[in-house]
Amino acid sequence: MGSAFHTTTLRLTTGHRETIRDLTGECAAFLHEIGARDGLLNVFVPHATAGVAIIETGAGSDDDLLDALGELLPRTDRWRHQHGSTGHGRDHVLPGLVAPHATVPVTAGSAALGTWQSIVLVDTNRDNPDRTVRLSFLG
Repeated sequence: MGSAFHTTTLRLTTGHRETIRDLTGECAAFLHEIGARDGLLNVFVPHATAGVAIIETGAGSDDDLLDALGELLPRTDRWRHQHGSTGHGRDHVLPGLVAPHATVPVTAGSAALGTWQSIVLVDTNRDNPDRTVRLSFLG
């Protein structure tokens, strides 16, 4: 049996505030649509100011992550990269801490996530609300 590669692009609007956007449902729909069985799902955000994480959502962890990033990367004018809103330079440092990609095993057509895990887009850039996320499956 040969391998197959499928890919799609999601276009999202995240708004003008820091946000964590759950992508788990879109990932599941993509896997279902292509008839995925076993393989790997890669989630990639082609932006210099956003990342992808696998975390628990809905119980405060998403806000805790944004708070922790705010402490590590304060929105001040201390950053060398200075254009856009105050502190935008910190958004360009974000992908160094929250990678712009995640790869998840897929078994029997479903992402093999843990009970409380979700695939999320982490977007701290208040200047650009339009985001692209590429989902790719190799199986």
